[in-house]
Amino acid sequence: MTLSPAPSAATAAVSAVSTRVPTVRPATSADDAFIEDLQAIAFGPGRFAKTAYRIRERFRIDPSMSLIAEVDGVACGSVWMTPISIGGINGWMLGPLATHPNFRKLGAGKLLAREVTKRALARGDGQFVMLVGDRDYYCPLGWEPTTLGNIEFPGPVDPTRVLLFAEDKSLAATLHGPIAAWQQG
Repeated sequence: MTLSPAPSAATAAVSAVSTRVPTVRPATSADDAFIEDLQAIAFGPGRFAKTAYRIRERFRIDPSMSLIAEVDGVACGSVWMTPISIGGINGWMLGPLATHPNFRKLGAGKLLAREVTKRALARGDGQFVMLVGDRDYYCPLGWEPTTLGNIEFPGPVDPTRVLLFAEDKSLAATLHGPIAAWQQG
């Protein structure tokens, strides 16, 4: 009978990390400091100059659509949603989405993106979730590139990174206009 060697400490640590499963819960005011620190770590001081932050300054995030990812009860990620309108059609701008570097590669970011999108569209008062992000990360999750230049931002943005998730798959190609406040009515 051949015995396999005992796993090394490094192997055991990798195994422990890979079996941790993230969960999602609504954010509370008790999470504010964690979210602020996480965004500083993930995006640095330059985050305030980005066009996406200008949108969030003009249109407030919806606290009911703010989520926290946890692993073993420890907060490790967050996502916000901002209600917006484009061409008179209401939807959401996802972001920022951040995962703490100590918890990357566990699926927390993708879980947050999927869950917040599902919750937003289930409300029935918005037709899309738009973001500015990496195609390689978001397109496998169902986001689609928009028609270049169709969505007008209040500052510079790389139009190849503007992605949309909607049940109406034609919306990514047809949505057009400036980003505006949520339309009432």
